[in-house]
Amino acid sequence: MDLQEYLARMNSGEPVQGGGDMHRFMREINEVTMRLTCELNNKYHTSEEVREIFSKIIGKPVDKSFRLFPPFYTNCGKNTTVGKGVFINTGCHFQDQGGITLGDGTFLGNNVVLTTMNHDFDPEHRSTTYPAPIVTGKNVWIGSSVTIVPGVTIGDGAIVGAGSVVTKDVPPYTIVAGVPARVIRKFDPKTDHLPSTHKKTHGDK
Repeated sequence: MDLQEYLARMNSGEPVQGGGDMHRFMREINEVTMRLTCELNNKYHTSEEVREIFSKIIGKPVDKSFRLFPPFYTNCGKNTTVGKGVFINTGCHFQDQGGITLGDGTFLGNNVVLTTMNHDFDPEHRSTTYPAPIVTGKNVWIGSSVTIVPGVTIGDGAIVGAGSVVTKDVPPYTIVAGVPARVIRKFDPKTDHLPSTHKKTHGDK
């Protein structure tokens, strides 16, 4: 089995039997990826070096506009795709065997968890896993400590409030929050803005 065959199978959504050839190949990828993440996380790197190591982790080049603040964690990496202007803050965890795609301009806060694999409910087959992708559109903002579960798509411009658990698709230009996350409201990106916290000083008129 080679990487392309593995990824095609994972992207098909078919279950992965514990102990099978797919499972063994997955473990081989894990070992390579853990070495790269250790290299990324355990000493200082310039932004260019971070992009270079991250490109090795995901197996494809990233745009020079991509930014990541280590530490970053993943146990596969090879099924992640990031667009231009993507920013990943510190402490994020990607379980990307089922596929993670971050659209242009997606921002991830601290400690975001993206998980694309579920285990079988039957305890006797618990090592069997079911992959499903996570996809974000353009200019999505995911707040700190958010968890997104397998199979979720987040529409363009959407905002996910800090600490949320996202279990279903998020429409474009909506704010969602909570456990599980629910739609708080829709917004117009051209007219709606965060409330100002600016306080008047003696020099203000």
